[in-house]
Amino acid sequence: MPSEQHRWETLEALRGSSKGQLSYRPDWLLRGEDILEGCRNPPTLSSYSGWVLDRVISQSPRETPPSRSSTPNGPTSLVQKPSSLTKTTSSSSQLGSPLLSSAASSETKVVLISLIVWDVCRSSEMRQRLEQQEQMVRAVSDMAREQLKRFDELKELKQHQEYQDLQEVIEKSSKEAQGQQEKLKEEHRHRAKILNLKLREAEQQRQRQEELERLRKEEGQERLRRLYSIQEEVLRINQQIGLHYRHKGLPGIDLSGYSNRGNQICGEVSGLIRTTSEVKRLPQADVSTTENALQEIRGLIASMQQEIATRERQKELQKQEQMKAQAPAPAQHPRRKQRKEGLHVKAEDSTMQWYRQLQDTCDQCVASFSGLNDCKDNQVKKIKMDLQKAVTIPVSQISTIAGSQLRAIFDKISNLLAGKSVQSGGRNVALTQHPQGLDFVYYKLADKFVKQGEEEVASHHVAVFPLAVVASGIWELHPRVGDLFLAHLHKKCPYSVPFYPAFKEGTPMEEYQRMLGYQVKDSKVEPQDNFLKRMSGMIRLYAAVIQLQWPSGNKQGAHPHGLSHAWRWLAQMLNMEPLADVTATLLFDFLEVCGNAMMKQYQMQFWKMMLLIREEYLPRYETDYSSLS
Repeated sequence: MPSEQHRWETLEALRGSSKGQLSYRPDWLLRGEDILEGCRNPPTLSSYSGWVLDRVISQSPRETPPSRSSTPNGPTSLVQKPSSLTKTTSSSSQLGSPLLSSAASSETKVVLISLIVWDVCRSSEMRQRLEQQEQMVRAVSDMAREQLKRFDELKELKQHQEYQDLQEVIEKSSKEAQGQQEKLKEEHRHRAKILNLKLREAEQQRQRQEELERLRKEEGQERLRRLYSIQEEVLRINQQIGLHYRHKGLPGIDLSGYSNRGNQICGEVSGLIRTTSEVKRLPQADVSTTENALQEIRGLIASMQQEIATRERQKELQKQEQMKAQAPAPAQHPRRKQRKEGLHVKAEDSTMQWYRQLQDTCDQCVASFSGLNDCKDNQVKKIKMDLQKAVTIPVSQISTIAGSQLRAIFDKISNLLAGKSVQSGGRNVALTQHPQGLDFVYYKLADKFVKQGEEEVASHHVAVFPLAVVASGIWELHPRVGDLFLAHLHKKCPYSVPFYPAFKEGTPMEEYQRMLGYQVKDSKVEPQDNFLKRMSGMIRLYAAVIQLQWPSGNKQGAHPHGLSHAWRWLAQMLNMEPLADVTATLLFDFLEVCGNAMMKQYQMQFWKMMLLIREEYLPRYETDYSSLS
């Protein structure tokens, strides 16, 4: 067995070998060095191997190996004598293999065994390092695989996000396109609606134009019929003028002027009708012209009749004077002069027929709203009261006002009659609240107009014109109100017809007094002054309504009850026997209100009428009144 010293020397020799000088570092992986670099070259003996062998051979086995401390120079001397080791190695190699194998067989075995052990250790360590390297490679591979997975996941996530972003952009664009499409649809619907409205307006305008054209045609036909009727009446009156002109019972009277003017008027009317029949439209001016011609020829024949009557009266007076001169004086003088022929005690048949028609119309109107008038339901009574207030209150407010206030009152009444809702007593009132409301309002409105004339105008004469102009305007828009107004006026003031009710046997005196226009309460008749005052107010209202017309701008139509009725009333009043107090009062009031308008309309004929009143009628009235007294 080699000694301990030999082992240490062997280890020192191995440490100095190339393998013993290999460095082993834990950071070899980080440095990137090849761990098998020292094992690639074939193994070689160190330069100290010869020296080791010489020492081993020179020493006997019995010698005690020197301690490490007795070795001269120690390991350093070995390093410092390389040349001797080289020589020893070379000389020992020259001894031949038998000497080497015999002398150093044991040491060689030890060295070989040590090398083998070292190789085995190195191989085990290499395997461990290879296993660690494989594990690290696998770990790195797994890590790389995981990183690749993460990269793929990140890439997939990014693609998904990009897809989501693209989807959002597409959805946003789709929404914007849909919103734009909805906007275009809405604009299209709006334009279609506007177009439909325009088409509807155009259709309504066309229908209105057709309706206006139809109304114009009907109005033209009505005007043409009116012209024909006027022409017929003018011809008839002219024929009467011709008959009077050929009257031979009055010598010395010249009626040629009346006949010539009558023929001239007939020629004008006939020429106007021929001219208008050639055109499609008949203007209202032509109708007005023919109506004026009719009024003129009526006044002409009235004047002619008055002149004939005057001449007849003069002839009669002359005959009476001659008879008085020839006959002896009578024993007694009568208190009252006998009535002269030519005057009547009642109205003409046509006038009475007109009067009865108006009264029938009034009775029919009352019967038409009997359901509203007689209903006991509180709600219906409330509607009735609201309608009555809506009519009577505005009319009561008409006094001496004019301008915008009068316009507001007129518009309120007109809107109510047109079916619109109006304010009355803080509430909305309309005719549509009851099916019989229109007839009820017509009746109450006409009655209220007459009451205002009976009360307000009788006390304040200046209030007649605002009231009359409103009544005339409502009459023109709603002719039925005018008929009811005349019916109420004739019933309360029969002298406005003119009509003197006759007493019939069996009629109670109170009833007859009411027929004459007196107010009877508790069997007491009102005083004569009060009676005349009321009659004066109503006849003034009638005279004002005849001449006034509500201003309607350029489209002013014909008066619904014009000055021709004033001439008719005055002529018939003068053809009837005068009544004490009543006739003089009514003539004065009527002429004071309407005389100026009649003078402008009839001119010379009117002055002839005034001359007749002064020379013939007033003396007759004074004679009759004095005889009654």
